[in-house]
Amino acid sequence: MRLNYTGPVVLAILDGVGLRRDVAGNAVKQAHTEFLNYAVENYKTTSLQASGEAVGILPNDMGNSEVGHNAIGSGQIIKQGIAHINEAISSGAIWQTQTWIDIMERIHNNPESTLHFSGIFSDGNVHSSIYHLEKMIEKAHEENVKHIRLHLVLDGRDTPPQSALQYVSEIEAFINSFPDQPDYRIASGGGRMVFVADRYENDWEIVKAGWNAMVNGIAPHQFSSATAAINTFREKDPAIQDQYIPPFVIFENGMPVGTVKNGDSFIYYDFRADRAIEIAQAFTYNDFPYFDRTYFDENGTEHHAKPDVYFAGLTEYNSDTHVPEHRLVEPVKIENTLNTFLGSKGISQLAVSETVKFGHITYYFNGNSYEKVSGETHLEIPSDTLPFDTRPWMKSAETADAVIKNLENYRFIRLNFPGGDMVGHFAELEPTIVALESIDIQLARIAKEVDRLGGVLVITADHGNAEELMDAEGHSKTAHSTNPVPFIIYDNTENRNSYDFTRIEDAGLSNIAATITTLLGLEEKPDSWRDSLISVNE
Repeated sequence: MRLNYTGPVVLAILDGVGLRRDVAGNAVKQAHTEFLNYAVENYKTTSLQASGEAVGILPNDMGNSEVGHNAIGSGQIIKQGIAHINEAISSGAIWQTQTWIDIMERIHNNPESTLHFSGIFSDGNVHSSIYHLEKMIEKAHEENVKHIRLHLVLDGRDTPPQSALQYVSEIEAFINSFPDQPDYRIASGGGRMVFVADRYENDWEIVKAGWNAMVNGIAPHQFSSATAAINTFREKDPAIQDQYIPPFVIFENGMPVGTVKNGDSFIYYDFRADRAIEIAQAFTYNDFPYFDRTYFDENGTEHHAKPDVYFAGLTEYNSDTHVPEHRLVEPVKIENTLNTFLGSKGISQLAVSETVKFGHITYYFNGNSYEKVSGETHLEIPSDTLPFDTRPWMKSAETADAVIKNLENYRFIRLNFPGGDMVGHFAELEPTIVALESIDIQLARIAKEVDRLGGVLVITADHGNAEELMDAEGHSKTAHSTNPVPFIIYDNTENRNSYDFTRIEDAGLSNIAATITTLLGLEEKPDSWRDSLISVNE
């Protein structure tokens, strides 16, 4: 027996909305979400694992939007992210790549050149890992690299919001531990929301601020050390989170201690693409319209072009354009994605989200590719550029408007509501509650139209966040969680009595793809996929 809906199958991903029993610090529990509460009580509901090995990362590591959407869209558990990089380091394969060999040869041919490192500076294991940075510095020292400069993109988002001093202290102790005291120093820094790490081309000024600090030694603030910088900003604003620390440059004797110059090499050590691709483009694209990449050479002459720098990524940041050209670890290739399978069956598809999660509902959902299959459309809703805690409703209404407008035009629609995650990262309870209540209103609107058309609405999340805005000690928690996420099948058609949840001990996000195909009336699925969460009654 096959399920048969006259209307569309709609998948709503509530970004950063996990399940947790405790009420304290739990915006999900405290929000007035009339529709979601009704759906949980009256429709088929279960929970799914969205962290650790369930999404192909290290055991007990918190989930994130990249691996979450990869798992949902691929129907598979893909060993990726930090686990994939760790394997390359432990096996030594990373040092045998042509990219590492080229960097070392370039430096040995010009011993006075500098090896620069940048990336999100934390052990959050979501975008990057200090472990990877230290291993590369260690190997570079072993290969007699004389000059290293670090450009720190401070975190406070996947780590405690005011933890930067701890990480700075640790890395300074590490680079000062080599007995021959090589010239290894921190050169610049800033918070990830204002320095270097923009994503989805939401604000190129962030990338420009990183370029100016790293390449030209120009920033609003100059300090003698990263520790002095962070302490000064904390004194001015005790509540400032690491992710918003203004860009700064380290100066000594009136000069920046380590700008990126012609002949230098640069490794961006993020393994996650979304906050790495734009700075990679800035260092590698010849045709670059986003800002004037001015740099000054060793004679002080101004150039309106990028310097001659060998730029490498820890991995590939765009599998369609293969940026950057040079990378230390090749990405995992994800095949047999949901969009590809549905395209082969002639099923029309629409992906909708606002800018801040548009890449997740498209690029990551489709197995790290922006390529669309026949019958697939991507629709982006421009995000606000103001802080999301001041606009916690975000573009929920506009997203719902776009979905409702297109319900009769597509067989399968997937959408992402970012509020639980993007507002949750501020660790402020009231704005996050508003975000969730705004989403709930829009889900109710979508559900009403899905009912009218005889469709089905599936509601889930990619990872937790909004349900845990406070840690066990009562401190603000900006990071994601390891909590499970909801899975709700809102179905008012005659089909609702024709299927039941199957018992899957380790049910997770990777089981969703097969579930979608079951709801679409397809009896087959790729062999690489995990099983459907539901079985149709005979």
